[in-house]
Amino acid sequence: MKTTISHIKADIGSLPGHTVVYEPVVNAVDKYIKENGESLISDYHISHIGDDIQITMVHKMGADNPEIHELAWNAFKAGTEVAKEAGLYGAGQDLLKDAFSGNIKGMGPGVAELEITPRKAEPFIVYMMDKTEPGAFNYPIYKMFGDPFNTPGLVIDPNMHMGFKFEVWDIYNGKKVIMSLPEDTYDLLALIGSKGKYVIKRVFTKETHSKLPDENVAVITTDKLSFIAGEYVGKDDPAGIVRIQSGLPASGEALEPFANSYLVSGWMRGSFNGPIMPVGLNNSMMTRFDGPPRVAAMGFVLKDGKLHGPVDMFNDVAFDFARTEALQMANYIRKMGVFEPHRLPDEDMEYTALPRILEKLAPRFKNIEDKGAKSEMKLER
Repeated sequence: MKTTISHIKADIGSLPGHTVVYEPVVNAVDKYIKENGESLISDYHISHIGDDIQITMVHKMGADNPEIHELAWNAFKAGTEVAKEAGLYGAGQDLLKDAFSGNIKGMGPGVAELEITPRKAEPFIVYMMDKTEPGAFNYPIYKMFGDPFNTPGLVIDPNMHMGFKFEVWDIYNGKKVIMSLPEDTYDLLALIGSKGKYVIKRVFTKETHSKLPDENVAVITTDKLSFIAGEYVGKDDPAGIVRIQSGLPASGEALEPFANSYLVSGWMRGSFNGPIMPVGLNNSMMTRFDGPPRVAAMGFVLKDGKLHGPVDMFNDVAFDFARTEALQMANYIRKMGVFEPHRLPDEDMEYTALPRILEKLAPRFKNIEDKGAKSEMKLER
């Protein structure tokens, strides 16, 4: 029988700005799930990174189930009430609608769901990022499931040797494409290198996989809050679920892409490129320049509908170099202030407050060849 893992996250208020969640708000979300989810879910775990609260639930009701989504929505609403009472900044900011309308997608919270046939041992990792966008997962997911230099199992494990299928979304035009690796490797990279437009949504095994034929083995939240709300209301702060072991990347292969820092978009006001830093859950609050962007990882084993864990996967000295590297990269790029490539290019700034400044300046712009403009230049001299 199929089992569904639903991971739903939202920013509903934090201390003192966009730094860290407020424990009474987390407790309110937890209490609501505990008191109202017993008949719907078999287990759950509440976690957080930066200013985002994350709910991981296990159930038998399939992906996109209205009751599961409403449970999460109402839990976030309960937490929002506490956030408003405390006067928290951004209270309820990811809840873009007044009432639940049957599916939480498009309403603000990020959603990643896997509907799976559980193995005897079903290990998986939940990755949580803050101060960045869904495209930040393009690089590590490709490395895990497509790069034999990262994942030698693609070469030496017969169960992985045929490769995987990637579902890629064009989030600007609302389209998707399925690409098969290794044969579509170069075409895939041509797309996902443009991480602000093309994002990896899911990874599947192939029908020829001997242990997991045609199974969804990874999924990423891909909600674009800027497009949902029509203006910048916070970066997407994505999360992802990756199944591991037994014909899939080993836990070490699924963590290896984060052993070196790499640049992502987001950071301060969602408007700057910066290094992503793998951290333990105890170091997941956002401070310097509202960051740097961070990723945390929780390792679970699922058995008979129950979650065992989590293990704080990045809370280890093995990732000290990546953290040091990220801080060095942060020092370097911060020296650029508001100049590109630290600040995002114009097409990504369209969904910030910058257009209002440009609109104010618009009347002052003259055609370069305009005689009036030339006269004004002479007067200014």
